[in-house]
This record gives sequence, C-alpha cells and structure tokens, in this order.
Amino acid sequence: MRTLRNAMLLATLPCTVGGCAATTAALMPSSQAATTTTRGTPQHYVFFSRDHDRIAEPSFLQHEGIAGAQLTYTWRELEPERDRYELQPLRDRLAFLERHGKRLIVQLQDVSFSENVLVPEYLRTDTTFHGGAARKYEGVDSAARFDGWVARRWDPAVRGRFIKLLEVLGKEFDGRMEGLVIPETAVGFHDPKLHPPGFTYDEYAAGIREMMSGARRAFTRSRVIIYANFMPGERLPDNDKGYLRSVYAHAHSIGAGVGGPDILPHRRWQLRHSYPLIAARPAGVVAAVAVQDGNLAEKNPATGERVTVAELYRFAKDYLRLDYIFWGMQEPYYSTEILPYLRDLQAR
Repeated sequence: MRTLRNAMLLATLPCTVGGCAATTAALMPSSQAATTTTRGTPQHYVFFSRDHDRIAEPSFLQHEGIAGAQLTYTWRELEPERDRYELQPLRDRLAFLERHGKRLIVQLQDVSFSENVLVPEYLRTDTTFHGGAARKYEGVDSAARFDGWVARRWDPAVRGRFIKLLEVLGKEFDGRMEGLVIPETAVGFHDPKLHPPGFTYDEYAAGIREMMSGARRAFTRSRVIIYANFMPGERLPDNDKGYLRSVYAHAHSIGAGVGGPDILPHRRWQLRHSYPLIAARPAGVVAAVAVQDGNLAEKNPATGERVTVAELYRFAKDYLRLDYIFWGMQEPYYSTEILPYLRDLQAR
C-alpha cells in the first residue's frame, strides 16, 4: 500500500510548476546504448569520485559483481577556457575501462561544499554571466552557514554555457558512457536575505528542468540521471510548492532518470522528499542512488546498531527499486564490507 500511496501522490502533482510537463518526442531516446537493467536487480558501480587513478586497482577490475565506475569531473576542468575543452583525461579513463570490460558513469559537478569554485574562470570575470557562481548557505538568520558554491543554474546565460558543454560531451561520448549524472538539486538558500542576485525558487526549478532537457538532447543513448533530493523553497509534505515533484515529472516526460547522493533509510527528510518519489516513479524511469561517506556509519534507531551493507542493499532493492547503486570508497567499509558483500551477491 505504501508504494500505491506514493504513486498516487506523484500523480496528483505532475505539473504544478509551469513548464514541467513540456513533453517532447525529440527528447525521448531513439535507441538505448546504456546497459539494460531489470527492476529488482540493481547494477553495482564504485563511486571513485575524484580518485580516478584507483580504477586500476585489481579489487575493482577483477570484481565480477561490479559493472563499472562513477567518476566526478568538474565543469572547470573540462572547459578551462571558453570553448576550449580538455577531454583527453576523460577519453583515457573511458578507454581504460572499456579495455577491462567496465562501464563509465560521469558525474558532472558544478557545485561544491567548500570554497572551491567549480565553474570556468571566464564565467567569473565576464559580466555577461553575473559572477558565474554564487555562495550558498544552509539555515537562516544567525544560524546561516556557508555551504560552498553553485553555478548560477537559474541564470540563462550561465545555463546556456553548461548546456554547450553537455553538447560537446554528448557528441563524443553518447552511447559509449553508461550515463551522465547531474549533481544534487539541494542548494540551501533557505534565507531570502542571502539569495544571490536574480535567484527565485521558480527560476531555479525551471533552470534545473532546462539543464535536464539539455542533457537529454545531448545524450540520447546513454543514461541521464538527475540527483533530485531536495529543492529550495519548499519542505515536504507540509509546504509542498511542487518544485521537487516537477523535476520528477519532467524526468519522466523526457526519458531521464532520477536519484540522489545518499542511501539513508532512517533519515526522515529523505523519507519525506526524494525517497517516496523514487519508489513511485513510473515504469521506464531508471533510478540511481549513491552510498557516500557517512552512510554506513548511520545507526538503525530500532536496533541501536550501525547499519549494514545488506540493510542498505535491501532498502535500495526492495523499497527504492534502484537500477544502479554507486558504492563509495570510505574505509574501513569499502574493503571489509562492501566488496565482500558484492562478491557474495554475485555468487548467489
């Protein structure tokens, strides 16, 4: 009954925010080069993040239960100067994985959680782009704290350059890569006094949907997945403005996938926001969620014990019905728990 209720909730608000149901046949995939998944049997990837050299480790390459690698690339490194694209490192990593029978999923990062700015420098210096990126904050008033930088996703000028990068990537890598991940939609901005110039909640939601559409046009054969975990300007279920639901509805309308950066089965905010929407997604919409740092340090409140890899896998498989799980490399969990568990799964 829980899944049915979630499906009903998703269906009641397919297009609360203007433009979210702009279905277009041109964005639907004409063919599918990405690996076919079957609901109930998620594929396993290792989330190497920025540790790209570690894809050469035998524990990964020789593990038959692991389909491939998820690597993070920043906008700034892929386009160091305007219209000059540095793709050779990505080409080399992809070719290496292909030689070893592994697939690649790229997470294209335009947001940080530190003082690092991940957009190209020309966006910061050319006034056309209004600074290119903005400082983001969590909390309000005296509790507000700096939480990193995000590209001005709501700004058409900046977003247009991001979509140009997607087009360049798609021209060379569509169909060869398993998929492309657009990083999380959660950016804080709780306090209106700290909103950057030009930012509104409606414009931000519209910008996210346009980024998704641009990615789907560029990648018609590889997967496109949006990490839609939270959206600024609302809190579900009591203050539902339709922003997050509009992202999920738009993903369905264009043939994109959905997901998020953490598997946290006992966190109430995830259980109130992205998780029910992932679980209730329509047939044909793929989903992927990462097990990132800290996820395996969580405790199950019912038992008081630390969660296990098996517990996270059951939640991902049975409730979220994931197509992909991206396993992080935090130790000691990666070597002593994740790799052995995936090996046992493969042997069953």
